[in-house]
Amino acid sequence: MPELGLLDTGGILRQSWVSPERTSSGLGWEQAYVSTQRERPYHATFDASPTHLLILHLGGPVTVRRRIGRSMRTQRIPAGGIFLHPAGRALDVELQGRLDTVHLYLADSVLQEAHGEGGTVELAEELGSSDPLIEQLVLALDGVVQRPEPSARTYVDHLVGTLAARLAHAHTADRPVDPDSAPSGLTSRQLRSARELMETRMSEPLPVAELASATGLSASQFSRQFRASTGKSPHQFLLQLRLDHARRLLRTTTVPIADVAGRCGFSHQEHLTRVMRAKLGTTPAVFRRTG
Repeated sequence: MPELGLLDTGGILRQSWVSPERTSSGLGWEQAYVSTQRERPYHATFDASPTHLLILHLGGPVTVRRRIGRSMRTQRIPAGGIFLHPAGRALDVELQGRLDTVHLYLADSVLQEAHGEGGTVELAEELGSSDPLIEQLVLALDGVVQRPEPSARTYVDHLVGTLAARLAHAHTADRPVDPDSAPSGLTSRQLRSARELMETRMSEPLPVAELASATGLSASQFSRQFRASTGKSPHQFLLQLRLDHARRLLRTTTVPIADVAGRCGFSHQEHLTRVMRAKLGTTPAVFRRTG
């Protein structure tokens, strides 16, 4: 499946009043497109897009007007505010001040998969709503764009799946379903299959969809049930496996640290060093000398 790109964004990011600083183009993300930019005041109408649009305001407050139904609504939106527009609908919007934003464009397929119930889910049109979880997920995805790592694929899939699930359960056009209902866990066979695939593919980027396929589940089902079984997301669990393997190699071999990082799925030696310092309070070189 090709990655989502600029052509999937409905045209806003191609306008002269938008100055992108960074995007997820070229990172291979199939379910989401992320762009961070500075926007100047404008009023424009855009054709319907195949993707859902979520805008996180990084600055503010700023006044925004948009058409919802037959009327124009005006809202003074502070930093952290959310603008949500469903796929398949034309957009009439006016920005009345300069603003830094993160745009996230989400494939409808991942939203419907996250919904996981009969029928389809439809997102609400929101102007200036607040959701701290959505804010943190968008900022985390922007963080990956700022410092991309090939090994972060499972992390990105986890973030996108969690964001889609939050939208599907808390930001729909009809009455939301309780997002806190507890999922059941994986069977022992499913968990073993997922772990074996992680261990076999430890040195490679590993999409959550491939882990889910090994267990016969959808990506969103797998992520929820994996966390219920292990207490960790697939990304967190895989990162721990990689770190444990790196520690074994550092302790028992003389393989150069850069090669240890590559064998264990870290993008480079600095990536391994950063993770070890954060998780263990030490560096690979120090661990090798003292371990």
